[in-house]
Amino acid sequence: MVKPPEQVSGDRRRRPVWLDLRRTGRGITAMLYGGLASLISLVITFWTLPQISSDGRLPIFRLVVLLAVFSVLMRWVLAGIAVLIGSIGVLVGGLLSQFAVVYVGISVDPGVTLHGGVEAPLLVAIWMSSISAFVGWIAYAGSDDAYVAEVMRVVHRRARTLQPAPKTGMLIIQIDGLSAPLLNWMVLAGNLPNLGGWIRDGNHSMVTWHTGVPATTPASQAGILHGGSRQIPAFRWYEKETGRVMVTNRGRDAAEIETRLSDGLGLLADGGVSISNNWSGDADKCELVFSRAALPDHRSRGYVRFFSSPQGAARGLILCFGEMIKELHQARRQRARHLVPRVKRGGGYIFLRAVTNVLLRDLNVSLITDELIKGTPVIYCDFVDYDEVAHHAGPTRPESLQTLEGLDRVLGALQRIIDLLPHSYEIVVLSDHGQSQGSTFLQRYGRTLTQVVDELVDTTKEPVAAVGKSEGWGPVNAFLTELSMRSGVGGAVTRKALHLKSGEVELGPKECEPPVAADEQIVVTASGNLALLYLATTPGRVPMEEIELLHPKLIPGLATHPGIGFVVVDSLAEGPLAIGRAGVRVLRSGRVEGEDPLAAYGPFAPDSLLRQAEMPHNGDLVVVSRVDDYTQEVAAFEELVGCHGGIGGWQTEAVLVHPSRWVLTDPPVGSDAVHELLISWLEKLGHRQDLKPREPGAEPGAEPSVESSVEA
Repeated sequence: MVKPPEQVSGDRRRRPVWLDLRRTGRGITAMLYGGLASLISLVITFWTLPQISSDGRLPIFRLVVLLAVFSVLMRWVLAGIAVLIGSIGVLVGGLLSQFAVVYVGISVDPGVTLHGGVEAPLLVAIWMSSISAFVGWIAYAGSDDAYVAEVMRVVHRRARTLQPAPKTGMLIIQIDGLSAPLLNWMVLAGNLPNLGGWIRDGNHSMVTWHTGVPATTPASQAGILHGGSRQIPAFRWYEKETGRVMVTNRGRDAAEIETRLSDGLGLLADGGVSISNNWSGDADKCELVFSRAALPDHRSRGYVRFFSSPQGAARGLILCFGEMIKELHQARRQRARHLVPRVKRGGGYIFLRAVTNVLLRDLNVSLITDELIKGTPVIYCDFVDYDEVAHHAGPTRPESLQTLEGLDRVLGALQRIIDLLPHSYEIVVLSDHGQSQGSTFLQRYGRTLTQVVDELVDTTKEPVAAVGKSEGWGPVNAFLTELSMRSGVGGAVTRKALHLKSGEVELGPKECEPPVAADEQIVVTASGNLALLYLATTPGRVPMEEIELLHPKLIPGLATHPGIGFVVVDSLAEGPLAIGRAGVRVLRSGRVEGEDPLAAYGPFAPDSLLRQAEMPHNGDLVVVSRVDDYTQEVAAFEELVGCHGGIGGWQTEAVLVHPSRWVLTDPPVGSDAVHELLISWLEKLGHRQDLKPREPGAEPGAEPSVESSVEA
C-alpha cells in the first residue's frame, strides 16, 4: 500500500536507501557521533580510573571498535535466547552484558590492561556507562534522547525489507493529565515544536473535550478503550457487598473491573496493542497493562532491544540517578523560594519520577516502535511522565512543563519513524483529564476530611480512610508483576526477591488499601478533590432521609464547611441533590433553591454529577472540595498540589488532537463519546470488520455465546 499524499511530503517519498543521500548522510553522521562519544568516554575513563591503562593512543581507538562490535554481537545473542531466559533474564542479562562487553573487549585488546581484582571490570563498566550517559546528554542538548536516536537507526535498517501494511493504521498517544488550556498555552508559546507544528501547519486540529466526573485515568480510559466509563465512580471506591476497597491501578482489582465493562468490542479488539494502560481495550496483545499484568504475554523485540542496548536500560538506570538528584534540587528550590501551593516532595516519589521520566518513557518508545514496524493496525500507549511530576510540583511549574517538552520530542521521533516505514499511520494525541492546582484540604484547614467526618458522625469507631499518595506505583507494579508471572528461573527469582505469594506486586503506600473490618461503620475514599463516604454497615445506597436520622450533623456539617463546595446525596423524594452552604440543586429536574452550589463548576457540572450519582458502588455521600473564584484552585483530599478526580478548575478539560481531514462538528462530551469517535475513524480506515461482541462479565479471550453471535 502506498502512503497517502498527506502523509508523505515530497522530500520523504520512499526511495532506495543507496539513492537517498540525506538518509545515508544522517546514518554516517550518527555513526560518527556514536564513535566520537565512545572515544570521549574511554579517554575520560583511562584518565580518571587507576584500574585501567593503555600502552598508547592506538589501543584506545582499537578498543572503541572492539566494544562496538562486541556490543552488537551480545545484542544478537540476547535476542536469540530471549524465549529461553524470559523477560527477567533479558533484563538482568542486558545489564550484565554491558560489563561482559567491557571485560571481553579489554581482554582481547593486548594494549589495554586492567589493574585490580574481579571488581575492576565492573567498576570500569559502571564508570564508562556513567560518562557515556553524560556525554550523550551533552550531545543531545540535554534532551536525554540518545536511546530514541538508536531506535531510529534500527528503523533505518529494518525499513528496507518491510512490506507495507494493507491498511492505514492509527497510533494513539495519551499524554496523561494534560489539560487543554495548558496545551493551548504551550503551543502558543512555541514550546512544543512537533505537536505545535502539526497544529500550526493545519495537519492536525485541537479540540477540548469534557471528561465528566470522575476526572481520572481509569474512568476516562474505561470510556475511551471500552465505552464503559459508567462502571468507574472514582479512582478508588468501597464495595459494601464484598467489604473491599477497589483500587483501579491494582492488578487484581483492575482485572475484575475489566470483566464488568468489556464486551469484546473494545477500541483495540481488531488486532490492536495496548501499552502502559489501565485497561486492555480488548487487545490480544498487552504490555504493562494493569488489568492484564498477571497474564503472560508474547516476547517483544522492543523489550529485548531496550534491555540489551547500552543506550537503553543501562544508560537509563544511570540517568535515573541524575533525575533523582534533579528532583531533590527542584524540591529544595521550591522550598527556598517559598512557592505556594506546594507539597512535600520526597519518599517514593523521587524514585517514581526517575522511573516514569526515564525508564518507562524509553521502554514505551521501544515497544511502540516494535509495533509500528510490524504494521499493527491500532496502537494505544499512555505516557504518565507529566501527570506524575505535576501531581507533586504543580501542573504549570517549570519541571512539569519540561516533561511536556520531552514528550513532544517523543512525538517527533515517532513521526519520523512512521515516515521511514512503508506503512501509513494516522497519529492521534489525547489526554484523559487535566489537573487542577491548589493547597490541600489538610494544609488549608489543619485536618483531613476523614477527621472532619469523624467529628460529625455518631459512631463508636473512627472512619476508615482510603487515600493514596501517588498513582505512579501502578506502572511500576504492572511491570514487576509481568516479570514475576513469567515461567522459569527468571520469574522464580523475581517472586523470591520481592517475597511474593500471589505473583502480584503491590509496592507503594499501604493506606491506598486500608484493612476494612466487618464491623466498620464509615469508610472514606478520596480521589483528588472528590471523596466518597459510605455507611458501611447499612446495605445499599443510603438515602438522605436515613442519613439525617443516623447522623443528623453529617450533611449540614459537610455542606457548610469552608473547604467543601457541595455534597451530593440521594433523596427519596427527588433523587440526587447537590447541597451547598447556601442552596440546593435537584440534579434531575434542575430546580434550584437559594444559591446554585454548582454555579462555580461550569455548565457541564449538573449532568456530570447526575451521571456519577447513578453509577454502581457510588458513595452514600459524594463530597467535592471548594473551587476558588479567581484562581480556580481546589483543595485536594490527598496530599497532592496538582490533582484530578472530581470537578473544578482544569481537571475536566481534556484535549484531543486529530488529523484535520476528520472534521468534528461538536466536541465530544465524556470519554464514551471519544470512544465512539475513535471507532468511527478506525472504520473510515477500513478496520473493525466482522467483530463479535463478548458478553459483559465474561473472561477476556472467551468465545461469545451463541445468542450474542447471532445478535451480532
